[in-house]
Amino acid sequence: MKRLASQRLIGRIGLSLGMLFASATLTFLAVRMMPGDPATIILGGALANPTPGAVAAITKEYGLDRPLIVQYGFYIWRLLHGDLGVSFSQHLRVAEVLRQQMLPTLALASISLLLAWTLALLSVFCTVRRGRVLSTIGASFDISAAALPPFWLGIVLLWIFAFRLHLLPPAGSSSLASLIMPAFSLAIPLGGFLAQVTRESLEIALDQPFILSARMRGLSLGQVLRRHALRHALLPGIALSAWALGALLGETAVIEAIFSRKGLGRTLVYAVSAQDMPLTTGIVLFVTVAYIFASLGIELIHELVDPRLAASRGRRDSP
Repeated sequence: MKRLASQRLIGRIGLSLGMLFASATLTFLAVRMMPGDPATIILGGALANPTPGAVAAITKEYGLDRPLIVQYGFYIWRLLHGDLGVSFSQHLRVAEVLRQQMLPTLALASISLLLAWTLALLSVFCTVRRGRVLSTIGASFDISAAALPPFWLGIVLLWIFAFRLHLLPPAGSSSLASLIMPAFSLAIPLGGFLAQVTRESLEIALDQPFILSARMRGLSLGQVLRRHALRHALLPGIALSAWALGALLGETAVIEAIFSRKGLGRTLVYAVSAQDMPLTTGIVLFVTVAYIFASLGIELIHELVDPRLAASRGRRDSP
């Protein structure tokens, strides 16, 4: 049993390393395929009018005159040694840029995920099996919210609450108030999607024999939801939460740009436009690592909500 559990752990570590390698490789190829001369971009772009000698010196210094496969080999070798390099555009070590920018993005993504779950649970448990009218309203809200593009919603919220009502700051990342509109811009569409998944699971759970038996014992709908149906209804949504967090980390780029917030998403947009290979790679690898750890955390939560999952894995691992 222990040997099989160790094999499972080794397999998971191997899968995680494979994801990191694939992310690094795809990032390298994507940035190298972009138009423009990296050496010219490092020197400030064509508008800076760099001299041919300066371009040649930068090309040699960064190894850009070597074959692509050789550049890739050195690139992977440095990553294996934990060297993310120095950002071309910010002239800082990539690790320092990550340290400065990661907390605002992680805070925004985490709060948005919690807020999305709050909205989803409110929509589901306040409307499901509460009558045809409320159920229809709840389902319609879920579908409408899930269809809203976060960037469009961010612009609408910005226009209403910042420019018309003057209730919230339109930009910045230095206060809790500046986090409200960006978080809702990301949370409302995601909350609609999670609500759809949870609503369907809850409807199925409420038709199960053990739920009908609980109702026959005199338990109210609210008691049945809290004591019995909730755990079963949450499982599909919890399983999707790692994907949801990864999606939020990707969508923060546009939201951070709209609200002029510090963060990895906005920095990644600038790094890609500047063909800043070290910084682009560092951010992509950081997001990949965050997704891997989120997946492990979500799996643990999944097993806590449904202990039968851990028990079934134990039986599979036993000889």
